[in-house]
Amino acid sequence: MMLKGTKVYSIVTGTCPVCQEESMYKEQNPYKLNRVYEMHERCSNCGTKYKIEPSFFYGAMYVSYGLGIAFAVAAFVIAYVFLNASLLASFFAIVGTLIVFMPVIMRLSRNIWINLFFSYKKNAGKA
Repeated sequence: MMLKGTKVYSIVTGTCPVCQEESMYKEQNPYKLNRVYEMHERCSNCGTKYKIEPSFFYGAMYVSYGLGIAFAVAAFVIAYVFLNASLLASFFAIVGTLIVFMPVIMRLSRNIWINLFFSYKKNAGKA
């Protein structure tokens, strides 16, 4: 992929922020809700420890709030402006959007959070 080596690639794909060779998550599908937060402890390719301190991913809640607002605003604009829905229908569109995209928002927020602390290293994990 053309974006490999960028933070955007790691955020979108959920791969290791250092080597971008392995998924951080044990389950690729975020809609398997009982496993949405299950992550490998370390990258098997470069050895990066994902949870660098206890409760590390609590900070992702702040990112999740911002992503939730972005999704809600997008749902409102699409429903109210483009589809000419009433305010009540737009409200339900927002609620529905947040429910449907909750697992994606949770994963994206973790991906963004960890990428604030790690950077891509081209030769990470290679002997």
